[in-house]
Amino acid sequence: MLSNTLPSTEGPHPDPAWRGRVTLAVLGLALLWPMMVASEFKPSILFDWQSLNATGRFLASFVPPAHSPEFLLMLLRETWQTIAIATAGLTLALLGAIPATLLITEKMSISRLGTGRMRPITALVRQVVRWLLVLLRSVPELVWALLLVRIVGLGPAAGVMAIALTYCGMLGKVYAEILESTDAQASNALLANGSSRLTALLYGVLPEAAAELVSYTVYRWECAIRGSVVMGFVGAGGLGQRMDESMKMLSGGEVSSMLLVFMLLVAGADAVSRQLRKRLG
Repeated sequence: MLSNTLPSTEGPHPDPAWRGRVTLAVLGLALLWPMMVASEFKPSILFDWQSLNATGRFLASFVPPAHSPEFLLMLLRETWQTIAIATAGLTLALLGAIPATLLITEKMSISRLGTGRMRPITALVRQVVRWLLVLLRSVPELVWALLLVRIVGLGPAAGVMAIALTYCGMLGKVYAEILESTDAQASNALLANGSSRLTALLYGVLPEAAAELVSYTVYRWECAIRGSVVMGFVGAGGLGQRMDESMKMLSGGEVSSMLLVFMLLVAGADAVSRQLRKRLG
């Protein structure tokens, strides 16, 4: 009786796809290894005694975090400037991304309603705008900041413009993809009855895509905050520029305080995103 209830050790493997999984894992490792060699990544360096000793001394300097009144006042001022850089840059990006989205979204094309195909001039304009968005987002904001610092000088203006250029390309592309994935029935009905693209967007597409659009926008705002900190290391102002100065002076306590504030900023942006999703959901 017991032999009938015990599972058999013979027969097919419990996972029919195990051969494919093992093959993909081996191929993945075979592709990863030359990439690690080309990038000169050597994990053994992390466990070298000199590296561990230097890491320990550096981390030990983080405690306690700097908390003098003068430093905290400066930290508050630079944090506010970092938020201002990210918010202003994202706002400028939206001013360019929203019109670009209306132009490149095929679902919003009036010329397609009758024949299903766009007119040649409309298709050409749409393709040119797509290429422009590709150009803007293909250059990282840090590279834009390096170029703009030489044009407009040191300070937050370069960071604002760098975020605006890169994020305009990102937002325009993703917004168009989100709108293309929505149901076209309501927008087509509005366009067929003489409504403008903007009206069709506001009343036909946005009600369905609003939650996803807002969620992605807030996520990009969070990314802009992180990007503004990084751009500070090349002279674009904000918290990153002060952190660069503190690191050059080997002031671990100041760096520790700035990192804590930076984590609070990202957590705050995540909380804002959750609240907006709840209200729109």
